[in-house]
Amino acid sequence: MTSLLEGARRLVTRGSDLGERVAGLQTAVDEARGRVDDTVLDNVQVVLDRVSSRLKLSAEHTVVAIAGATGSGKSSTFNNLTGLELSAVGVRRPTTSWATACVWGREGAEELLEWLGIAPRHQVTRDSMLDTAREDNALQGVVLLDLPDHDSTEVSHHLEVDRLVTHADMLIWVLDPQKYADAAVHDRYLKPMAGHADVTLVVLNHIDSVPEARRQAMLDDVRRLLDADGLVDTPVIGASARQGWGMDEIRAEIAKRVARKKATKTRLSADVLQAAEALSTVSGSARPTSLSSERVEDLTEALAEAAGVPTVIEAVRASTRVRAGRATGWPGIAWVSRFKPDPLKRLHLDLGAAGRELTAMPRTSVPEPTPVQRARVDAAVRELADAASVGLRPSWATALREASLSRIDDLTDALDTALAGTDLGVRRLPWWASTVRVVQWLLVLTAVTGAGWLGATALSGFLQFTMPAAPQVSGVAVPTLMLLGGLAAGILLAGICRFLVSATARSRARTAERRLHHAVADVANELVVVPINAELAAYGRVRAGIERATS
Repeated sequence: MTSLLEGARRLVTRGSDLGERVAGLQTAVDEARGRVDDTVLDNVQVVLDRVSSRLKLSAEHTVVAIAGATGSGKSSTFNNLTGLELSAVGVRRPTTSWATACVWGREGAEELLEWLGIAPRHQVTRDSMLDTAREDNALQGVVLLDLPDHDSTEVSHHLEVDRLVTHADMLIWVLDPQKYADAAVHDRYLKPMAGHADVTLVVLNHIDSVPEARRQAMLDDVRRLLDADGLVDTPVIGASARQGWGMDEIRAEIAKRVARKKATKTRLSADVLQAAEALSTVSGSARPTSLSSERVEDLTEALAEAAGVPTVIEAVRASTRVRAGRATGWPGIAWVSRFKPDPLKRLHLDLGAAGRELTAMPRTSVPEPTPVQRARVDAAVRELADAASVGLRPSWATALREASLSRIDDLTDALDTALAGTDLGVRRLPWWASTVRVVQWLLVLTAVTGAGWLGATALSGFLQFTMPAAPQVSGVAVPTLMLLGGLAAGILLAGICRFLVSATARSRARTAERRLHHAVADVANELVVVPINAELAAYGRVRAGIERATS
């Protein structure tokens, strides 16, 4: 990756956008790893590594490779272009067993030749002291390669051709009139180079062996085959290396591309574009989507039901009634409610940290989800992933499903922890409960005082001692009013409080429902939504990287 970015920076400094495209494709490969077919990613990585290596080498030299089948005359073409007899010429069997290089302008080409894998004994400098021909300045900066025959029976020969075909900046394919339609060259080499028409040249050699009346028709047929291969802009030149026909035209085509200083960039750009399109084919071109809020809400509802939130809410309602009723009921009978179990404590909820330590219960006692509830959760998770993967290729749909299930086993514990840690808002009594409690005890004290007063009056008659007469209100003795009024007011207040307690219980149940829903939503987000969004974000980066590479 470091070498790739270094190479990209080199090309950027040359005023090219190729470095940005390479970086984009590298990002796409990295993000797609583990989500897309590794074979495709490995092939794309090979291209990126090759581009990176070429970017670090000489930009002043253009590698031109001459390729062809046995007897096509590629070595004769090579010798004619160089003006040197460097390659052996044969007709019936392969005579080029290794690649031969001729360099115009040696300075700076050493590392390039080493990268090409050309042995020193198979290299020659065109303008060296040993060169007996005149110097050809038009080809200054050219590294001309004569490749082995691509149809050789020697496996090492066509493997070498395959390697150097990918390394060359420009390719010259020499075809023979008798074998120019051979599927071996079209299917294996020319069709895959459809995106490289600007750096490809096709030569129909031995044109002198074709009757003059048929030459143009044969060239037109070659043109037709190349168009079918996708090489519409690739020039076709009729030539005869033996007679020297077409050599100047071939040399001119090479010189033109070298003079433009664009052959290397054009070839590498075509390689990057082809690799990016290959990755796009398997990764897909659909726009990145976002999760549906409705689907997320469905998942949250399913998890809340499975976690027992309805049970907890009902427990909050019942617990509030018990606790508030105990605090505000008529003291004479409210103590009976102390024998009623607190629903929240039964579920080991709202005990506080100290209470949980005493009971040694790190988990709640909310009932386990039923099979139906589990099935609803599974369905909600699946539907969420399926909705997110609409329009995506199967590989990404699979990645999204796997991401949605990656932490599914943690859901039960996480939900239980979320419920146990949620403040249900029931620990404190309603603000009015303290006032009611004081009033109730005052009423009890009033009734007890009245009862005591009446008792003392009755006892004084029995014991024959005199007590002051009790004051009266509207003909009713005050002690009697105190006793009956205290009891009646206490019972009435307790009845009123029942309505207040019910309203408070409903309010606190709603508050608890809202807080529990948020807690469950946090769990759903952490364990399901976030992993899915991570995959969608990765897909978005892959698409962005591919778009940068193909821009």
